[in-house]
Amino acid sequence: MVELMQKNKKDSGNVPLLEVKDVSFKRDGRDILKNINLSLHKGSIVAVMGPSGIGKTTLLSLINALIKPDSGEVLFNGINMHELSWTELYKVRAKIGHMFQNGALFSHLSVFDNVAFPLRENTNLPEDMIRDLTTLKLEAVGLRGIAAKMPEQLSGGMARRVALARSTALDPELMLYDEPFTGQDPISSGVLTTSIMKMRDILNLTSIIVTHDLQAVTKVADVVHIIGGGEIIASGSVDDILSSSDPAVRQFVSGTADGCIPFHYPTDKTLTQDLIYA
Repeated sequence: MVELMQKNKKDSGNVPLLEVKDVSFKRDGRDILKNINLSLHKGSIVAVMGPSGIGKTTLLSLINALIKPDSGEVLFNGINMHELSWTELYKVRAKIGHMFQNGALFSHLSVFDNVAFPLRENTNLPEDMIRDLTTLKLEAVGLRGIAAKMPEQLSGGMARRVALARSTALDPELMLYDEPFTGQDPISSGVLTTSIMKMRDILNLTSIIVTHDLQAVTKVADVVHIIGGGEIIASGSVDDILSSSDPAVRQFVSGTADGCIPFHYPTDKTLTQDLIYA
């Protein structure tokens, strides 16, 4: 069985599950991402890192067609995500799990109903089966005991774990994780990294992880991309990134305040002066 799984993974690895081709995106006239190119094969775990506000979350939104690029294309299973009709896009998104940075739980639904929502929305499964599957997903993130609680009763870390359970409810082909380790205690973070690796090994699940957690990345990532100035400035294995001599990469990895990556967000000098002298 193990040999068969390995063979299937090798065969499927020849064709990328996801391709991001020359994608650029501007906001308010400012370049957020410029000519981004990524290729993900089935069963790979790819980490996207970089300073805050650099465009990592924007990249995930472009991949899931929540926003449209100014140029370039995103291909999922060879299909251009941004050329689909709403009906077609809705069906394709059922194959993509998206764990949002803030959890994005429905505030009026219980934890159980949040996790059950994708199953009720996208399948015709009987309610007893939905109950069992939802319970399994909550058990996997260690939160079966809070099924009746409301999102407002959860800590930030617990809300993210519920969001993880919901985003994997349909057993997607591709998972998009936006800062999954933020707010997690060391035990929860360890459980998450183990879960991500298990889903890769058992289900051949492909994952993109946006994170600042270098320690977690060293455990799970096959490939690491670092974004700086709207572009991918470094790509490679964890060892490649940690041993890089590029000044921007070294600054990010070492957490140095002074360097080629500015701490201050770019400002509109005219607007700033108007605010100061108003």
